Amino acid sequence: MQNFIDFLNEKPLYYKEIDHKRVHIAYDILKSHIKRPTTIHIIGTNGKGSTGRILAYLAYKKSTRYPLPATRLSVGHYTSPHILKFNERIWLNGEDVSDEVLEAAHQKLFGILGKELSDALSYFEYTTLLAFVVFENCDLMVLEAGLGGEFDATNVCDKELSVITPIGIDHQAFLGESIEEIAATKIRSIQKKALLAPQTYPEVVEVAEKIAEDVGATLVVAQREKDRRQEGTHKGHPYELKAIANAKGWPHFLTENAGVAMQALEILHIPYDMNDLKELELFGRFYPLTENIRIDVGHNPLAAKAIVEAMDAGTVLIYNSLDDKAYEEVLRILKPKLKRVEIIKIDSQRATILEDIEKALMQVDIPFSYFEKTEADETYLVFGSFYVIEAFLKCMR
Repeated sequence: MQNFIDFLNEKPLYYKEIDHKRVHIAYDILKSHIKRPTTIHIIGTNGKGSTGRILAYLAYKKSTRYPLPATRLSVGHYTSPHILKFNERIWLNGEDVSDEVLEAAHQKLFGILGKELSDALSYFEYTTLLAFVVFENCDLMVLEAGLGGEFDATNVCDKELSVITPIGIDHQAFLGESIEEIAATKIRSIQKKALLAPQTYPEVVEVAEKIAEDVGATLVVAQREKDRRQEGTHKGHPYELKAIANAKGWPHFLTENAGVAMQALEILHIPYDMNDLKELELFGRFYPLTENIRIDVGHNPLAAKAIVEAMDAGTVLIYNSLDDKAYEEVLRILKPKLKRVEIIKIDSQRATILEDIEKALMQVDIPFSYFEKTEADETYLVFGSFYVIEAFLKCMR
């Protein structure tokens, strides 16, 4: 039997077609061998990773101050993709999972499923089930969907709450061409309770209300952060979150995501302390890598609209894109804050042909060159995908 990393590296990351029944068959075999914690499912287009991490972090950190170890919460957060190391995808009680825990979970999962089924599962399917094994002794499991919802591997298990983050146009080949189709594909994964984050498209709210009615789920529409402040509905001082966010340099969208995460915990009656956010680092989410460099894993127009509000004028954008993204639209959205673009080469079979990026930049009329190094007197945003962040960090080593 191969070790985990060698086994995983033999699986392709992307598939043109996926057998959606396969992961359900595997889970049906696995579920009698493991326990399922209280489960929160995070679906949407943008903000899944930060919302899920804030939620998991607040639940875990609050419980560490309970007097008795037996009363403390064990919390797991499954997210994707990773930037530098697979372990980033499986966060357990405050830190990325260790190699030893991953290997032990792989040995158990492979042993239960057998070689034929383990080999047949996709990269994401297998690692989702692996997270279930890692988290089986947790009290709370936060699962971030991949690109979908209804047919996503994370949707195989029951959940106590679904959190629907902002939904936009992305992954049309898999999810549908219109915002209504994309929203329906994601939201059809809800079961008992759902929390709908503030949305850019009103059609998403209509789709969510219709699906919730059809499946008999309770739908809670999240308040915008400014409304919660005005009404004093935070657990704590009504202006505390805004003060914390300002001190951390968070843009508006991260503050909104934090508000949604706290509302999710309130729905499930899980205690939290907002002040714990002061110590939380959201690496890759408008993250200040240095005084003049921020990195963000956003890659679609909805992410660009959110981040352009927080950018400084005269920013140098270090950029690239995968070939299925609306990169010209992204560049048009970011253009008002840009001084120039520096194209960084990325290592992905899905990377856009560099000449196409150049054509888009010329079409949008943004000066550009190829990235070589950063300068101390410039302000930078590294943006475009996890691959872009990974390539940049390797250049900075």
